[in-house]
Amino acid sequence: MTELNRFSKTLTQEVTNPAAQAMLYGIGLKEEDLAKPQVGIASTGYEGNPCNMHLNGLSVYVKQGVTANNMVGLIFNTIGVSDGMTNGNDGMRYSLPSRDIIADSIETVVSAQWYDGVIAVVGCDKNMPGAVMAMARLDRPAIMVYGGTIRSGHYKGQKLDIVSAFEALGKKFANNISDEDFKGVIQNSIPGQGACGGMYTANTMAASIEAMGLSLPFSSSYPATHEGKQEECKKIGAAMKKLLELNLTPKDIITKKSLENALTVVMALGGSTNAALHYLAIARSAGLPLTLDDIQEISDRVPFIADLKPSGKYYMEDLLGIGGVPAVMKYLYSKGLIHGECLTVTGKTLAEDLAEAPDLNFENQKMVLPLETPIKPSGHIQIMYGNLTPNGAVAKITGKEGMTFDGEAKVCEHESEIITMLSKGEIKAGQVVVIRNSGPKGGPGMSEMLKPTSAVMGAGLGDKIALITDGRFSGGTHGFVVGHITPEAFDGGPIALVKDGDRITIDANTRQLTLHISDEEMAARKALWVQPAPLFTKGMLGRYIRTVKSASEGCVTDEA
Repeated sequence: MTELNRFSKTLTQEVTNPAAQAMLYGIGLKEEDLAKPQVGIASTGYEGNPCNMHLNGLSVYVKQGVTANNMVGLIFNTIGVSDGMTNGNDGMRYSLPSRDIIADSIETVVSAQWYDGVIAVVGCDKNMPGAVMAMARLDRPAIMVYGGTIRSGHYKGQKLDIVSAFEALGKKFANNISDEDFKGVIQNSIPGQGACGGMYTANTMAASIEAMGLSLPFSSSYPATHEGKQEECKKIGAAMKKLLELNLTPKDIITKKSLENALTVVMALGGSTNAALHYLAIARSAGLPLTLDDIQEISDRVPFIADLKPSGKYYMEDLLGIGGVPAVMKYLYSKGLIHGECLTVTGKTLAEDLAEAPDLNFENQKMVLPLETPIKPSGHIQIMYGNLTPNGAVAKITGKEGMTFDGEAKVCEHESEIITMLSKGEIKAGQVVVIRNSGPKGGPGMSEMLKPTSAVMGAGLGDKIALITDGRFSGGTHGFVVGHITPEAFDGGPIALVKDGDRITIDANTRQLTLHISDEEMAARKALWVQPAPLFTKGMLGRYIRTVKSASEGCVTDEA
């Protein structure tokens, strides 16, 4: 076995497999190639989604860099699901489950083929946590390459993105947009390749995984069409060679402190609530303890300082111009909020990486604010408890919506009902809209609520109603929202017992979600509750219902 080729059982001198060698010759390798490390390049590229449409091309650049560094790069593919296209329809049931399929498939190929290392080229929301979960399970040298954010769209002097399209629907319901402009927004929101352009889930996960140390500096900052993205891909080979020489693996990089770094960046940038779900899962894959209360502790000490979409006005493409994610991390490190001793895929510590990063200039830009004058003095992600969510829920509270909301419940058994109600003018100011049966088992698949929340914004009700659900929210969601309510309705959680007209209070100051009925009334309703039959008993979704853990446990599917 060569010094670098420490994982490949098929090529060791101790294990001789003539058939394997014959097949490697069959794919075009030469005798001298058999002694080289083999690196699996997992692409989530496919033509059907702007986030992923260019990834197969980027994988070719990655392979060129691997080959140039005297290794064998072998591209394989795994699946992707477009969150933007599936939002608001039954296809969304497959979005979150796709994360675990991605993890399983990368683990399967790399383990079966005994690749020495793995590079994942990823784009849409679930690609990234799925790839990182696989890397943690495999624990051999690994790097994640983010496909990059999309450039903003433009129409009549306005910058647009995916949320603009959904909000246009709400404006249409409220008769606040012409048919011509509605069509203009839809046709111009997505100008080409790249992941959704605000601090939505894809950019949240890319930025925080870079902070955790599993991608090269600036990987999350380069737009998909930026020349820096191709250059990054070509540099990956040299980085992988160094990881193999050092035998530096994901479990050396994913630690309790690096998880804290990742979540610190989520809080500072105003990232997606999905990060809570995904980092619970990543931690479990790495065998590390992480709970909702740990996430709250980080939120308590990290101010929200970035004025990025969806609640702000800037896009991810704008962040590169002021130094990108490394500049933000360097500033947080200077203030004692980042653990600099954590290792990264550069082979250096994070502090060493950040020494080369640019400094934020608070005089010349207003996109990222000083800690002393933040948008919100603590994180926007708040973990809620109370008699409506005894096992925890995840709220997105930027402070712009206020800190408390009290109103009467308007119950929807499916997210499609709120769209119908909005179109009929049946959603009224002051209501707490409850969307239930949308959890990991009940949905199944824990649907995102981007279509409802964006339609609410477009209808002018964003600051006038609250929305709670046992489903989850897109990173593009803003407004007074609470998701991930556990136990979910399918398991008989209190959200299953809410009735129209019940009073509900959301208090972000005390982090309590309260259904104002007596314990006796709650017990009486529970006694009458009957668990619904699962919507699927066979196929992938049937298996998902039987195996998935709760949202408070990261919705993992690989634990008994």
